Parts: sequence; C-alpha cells; structure tokens
Amino acid sequence: MSGKDVLPLIEGGKGIAISSGVSSGAWAKAGGIGTFSGVNADSYDEEGNIIPQVYKEKTRTLRHKELVEYSVSGAIEQAKIARDIAGNDAAIHVNILWEMGAAETILSRTLEKANGIIDGVTCGAGMPYKLSEISASYGVYYYPIVSSARAFNALWKRSYRKTSEYLGGVVYEDPWLAGGHNGLSNSEDPEKPQDPYPRVKDLRKLMNQFDLNDTPIIMAGGVWNLSEWSDWIDNPDLGSIAFQFGTRPLLTKESPISDEWKKRLLNIKPGEVSLHKFSPTGFYSSAVRNDFLKELESRSERQTPYLREQTNEFNHKIEIGPRKRAYYIKHADKSKIVNWIKKGFEKPLTTPNDTLIWVTLKKASQIVKDQIDCMGCLSSCLFSNWSQNEKGNNGKKADPRSFCIQKTLQRISHGISSIENELMFAGHSAYRFATDPFYKNGFIPKVKQLVDRISKGL
Repeated sequence: MSGKDVLPLIEGGKGIAISSGVSSGAWAKAGGIGTFSGVNADSYDEEGNIIPQVYKEKTRTLRHKELVEYSVSGAIEQAKIARDIAGNDAAIHVNILWEMGAAETILSRTLEKANGIIDGVTCGAGMPYKLSEISASYGVYYYPIVSSARAFNALWKRSYRKTSEYLGGVVYEDPWLAGGHNGLSNSEDPEKPQDPYPRVKDLRKLMNQFDLNDTPIIMAGGVWNLSEWSDWIDNPDLGSIAFQFGTRPLLTKESPISDEWKKRLLNIKPGEVSLHKFSPTGFYSSAVRNDFLKELESRSERQTPYLREQTNEFNHKIEIGPRKRAYYIKHADKSKIVNWIKKGFEKPLTTPNDTLIWVTLKKASQIVKDQIDCMGCLSSCLFSNWSQNEKGNNGKKADPRSFCIQKTLQRISHGISSIENELMFAGHSAYRFATDPFYKNGFIPKVKQLVDRISKGL
C-alpha cells in the first residue's frame, strides 16, 4: 500500500495533536501504516517546546490566515518526526479533515514542502472531490473515507476516475461505531446500527465495476482484534481487506494524550460513548459522555420556541438585551422559563431555529466570547457562523447550542483543563480497554507491543 510493503494495519488519524509524528512513526516502524494528523498539528521552538497556537489578529479572516500558517508548519514538522522514527521503508500517511478551514490549501502546501516524506493522504468528514487531484499532482496516494457505496460512487464519477492510479485504498468507516465525526446520512437512523458486512460488500461490488478489484478496502470503526474479523479475511466477496485502528492507539506509551485521559480510557463502561450532533460541523460525532457533553445536552433541553410578532399561540412577551427587544413565547412555556431562571439560567440566547436556550450569565458570556474569537478552523461553522467564503459567514445566525471545536480540542490534547470539561472523542469500542486482559492492572503498551498483539489476532 502506498508503494510500500506493510502489514494491513492502519493507525487511524486523530486530529489536533492526538495522532502525532511520534505515535504514527512508531506505528509505521512496527510494520503498519502510521497516520499523523494534519489538522492543526503542533510545531516546536528551538528548545523543543510546543508553540502555543495563539491568535493575535483582530478579524476572523486574518486569524484564519494565522491558522493556515500554524497548520502547514505543524503538519510538515510532524511528518518529519514520523519519518525520522519510522525510516524510509515505512509508510507514513497524513490525515486531513475535509471540512476543516482551508483544507485544500493546507494539504497542497504540506505535500509540496514534505515532498518524499508523506506516502498517502487519508481524508474524510465531507465529500473530498479535489483530494484525488491534489494528491496525484504530488505523486501521493489518496484514501477517501466513506460510509457507503453511494458516497464513493459520487466521488469516483466526479473526479477519482481521472486519477485512479493513485487511489491507494478506500476507507469504509462505520458511522455507528467509529470515533470522531461520523458519516451518517439523513436516511440512516443513528439509533439503529447496521451490519457493516453487507455495506462493505456493496462497496466492493461497486469498486469492481470500476476495475478496482485489487484496490484495498480498509475497515474502520469498531475494530478491536482480527480474530473477530476472520470471515472478512480472504473473503472473495470483499477482496483485499485492511483494518484501521483509531481508538486502541490512544492507549500506548507513545500516544501524546494526558495521563488523566489514558486512565479514563481504562475505566470506560459500555454505553458511555455517545453518538451526538452538537458538533459545529453539522456531522454526527462520537465522544465520551462526560460533563462537557452533558452540559450541551442540558443546554438544548432548556429551549423554547419564540416569534418576534405576537400571535394567539405566542402571546407572552419577554424582553431581551439592553435594547429590550421583544420576543413572544407560548404561555405554556412561561412556567418552565420561570423555573429555569430560579435555578440561575436567566440568560436567553437565540438560535437559528427560532428558539431560545436558557443559560447562566457566565455560560452566555463564554459562548459569546468563543463565537467572537473564531479563527475559521472549519470550512463552515454552525457555532460562530463563520464560512471561508468572501463574506466570511454562512448567512445564518450563530448557534449557541454548539461549541468552539478548536478551543476544546486544543485544551484536551494539551492537558490544559480536565478531560471532563472538554470534548473527548472515542470509538464505541473504548469500553473494551476495561475488559481486555492485555490492559490488566492498568498496563499501557508501547506501539510495537500493540501492533504485535493485533497481528496475532488478539
């Protein structure tokens, strides 16, 4: 794969300093494909200290330019670290979130400056039509992440067929089991997981129609050990299969996450990973249901519809803000609001769906500040209403039911605050750390030990 002889074991790329050059270099050196994150990766000063990504410019547009510079320099630095550890014969990939701000620019500049270091690009969260064109122009293999045959069909017909020689593989990411952002479509029920086998079988059937019989499919999401997937290996209906591990590499010596985070992983129980839709990307995503997620849940529960004009149904008037703007709510919601105010949730904030959410004054201040401080880390952000278009906004109201994803991921990845207070991405198999005998008595393996164990089917 990617022109290298490798074990069909791929490290899943995890954004913002979670899949680093150190962890991915160790995975590649162990024989698999190491994947570092190209999403706002860390850079270092001459003494080896992490350079904080502090934004000094006054406007979102200029802060967005700062973010691009941070991202490119960080990705190049992590690529070099991974290559130095793994050696020239190993396979190193970069993971890119297509919905991140300036994804095309960051990927192009990274591949240009890390020429000969990066072997492949893994890319998901959206429909990365230009991934093939950009990767092929630098002679680098590309690996789109899809959750259905239909998604790959659209990518192939629009662009990938033009550069099929650089299509290194197709990652099927289970939208119900994978950590991070998930590719659930509007027609799929988040509460009703589907068996991945028929979905991957359909993907292979489609790929064969495009003469991609020998192009590997990479199963991602819910993969813990290979013995549970033995019927997928050497299966003529599925063809060449590899497996991606996103959650398990978190708990290794080389993993850069905090000791607090690693300890928490060892104690996660079944059902503690939640599939939710609070992300400012608009995608579903999977994360540990900690205090951070619980606060978002309760924030949305304290929600009432409103109108700006009085009607028979919306007949109770409230005034908001220093200008005393009038909003009309249903009389039936008045008692709920009075109760929320008594509990300290006295500040209403408007949402794009003509509702009010009720939060504390402190939380309201934090939400507004985070929206103002936006640096355009996504191509389009529901939380701040940023968009990387000429106007610099998506034409909608900022949504206070979401959050600044850049802020929380930077904080948790660098141990700035407790993991209970930040977004903690994880796959739905994370509870298995607590039951797998490999991790008995809190054992944390080196990457090489983990890859060796997985290779044995354990």
